[in-house]
Amino acid sequence: MNPHPAAPDASAIREALRAVQDPEIGMNIVDLGLVYDIAVEGNRVAVRMTMTSPACPMGQMILDDVDEAIARLCPDRERSVELVWSPEWSPALMSESAKAHFGWQDDDA
Repeated sequence: MNPHPAAPDASAIREALRAVQDPEIGMNIVDLGLVYDIAVEGNRVAVRMTMTSPACPMGQMILDDVDEAIARLCPDRERSVELVWSPEWSPALMSESAKAHFGWQDDDA
């Protein structure tokens, strides 16, 4: 018997994280390009992400929301949410729909 019943894959977790908003910007963290990596290994889900700025006053709230979103999807899994600053976030990391929403063009960099 598998000790770890079917875990959601990284794609399902990424979809769940679309419910997490950056309240200052008013957009979800996936389309903002804040989620760098999602790993599902055995009983563990690990997310590496960043913020738009190291001075983001909502950082801890966003990290807590990420943890809660993962817990709702797979409550029996260990969760790890790591905040990283490399690579540094830039608007170029946003999804095409986010770039269009904010009027960002790739040559704006």
